[in-house]
Amino acid sequence: MKQAVLYVCHGSRVKEACDEAIAFIEKTQMHIHADIQEICFLELAEPSIEEGFASCIKQGATHVAVVPLLLLTAVHAKEDIPLEVKKAAENYPEAAITYGMPIGVHQKMAKSIVNRVHEQGRPDSDSIIVLIGRGSSDHDVVRDLTAISRLVKSKSGVSNVEICFLTAAEPSLDEMLLNLSLLKEKTIFLVPYLLFTGLLMREIQTKVNKLGHEKIKLCRYLGYDSEVEEVFTERVQSAIDNHDSIYTFRYGDKCDAAIND
Repeated sequence: MKQAVLYVCHGSRVKEACDEAIAFIEKTQMHIHADIQEICFLELAEPSIEEGFASCIKQGATHVAVVPLLLLTAVHAKEDIPLEVKKAAENYPEAAITYGMPIGVHQKMAKSIVNRVHEQGRPDSDSIIVLIGRGSSDHDVVRDLTAISRLVKSKSGVSNVEICFLTAAEPSLDEMLLNLSLLKEKTIFLVPYLLFTGLLMREIQTKVNKLGHEKIKLCRYLGYDSEVEEVFTERVQSAIDNHDSIYTFRYGDKCDAAIND
């Protein structure tokens, strides 16, 4: 047996975002014991999933754990990446494939958010924390970010923790900013629930600057946080071990990515 790990990043037109993703994974790789470790991208950057998978096989991999570097479970995790892996694996039917979970809901993710807030100041009982998600038409995204917001409440001591989205889910960032603009006396911490920089982070920065609210504090995106790194390392190891098959890719006539709630 020769174990490979294929890390799948989303990809971005912004080179800095891709560089940040690679640097994050390279830090994770130091904690993972696998014969082969390759990095690839779903879109907008190279190498592709097909190229990354082929590289693993050419290096002698008999088992490939495919792990998406994604914050939440949505269409990319459930459909897009598994379909690309299925296509890539068609020429290598002898390869055993497991598929890892996105980072998802975890206590350490809430701690990472609180860390970002504390970089901007200490919230009081009247403060508001707003998590800004990428957004998706998949209802699981809203469910999971809502669950994370509840964890943030318990860890931060702030009772008013809200969520909003940049696209395809409600409430929108625009709607949230409009409502927040009326709260002149409240200290508001906006936390972009994004792993890395990119066009979305720039969009958030532009909209917040235009608002001109003196008490709105825009926090850093999650980025290089040890808490995030620890959760992602857990996801990678689970994909390698795959003892309970909670979230797995099964190669065959169809791909099956399923989460047991």
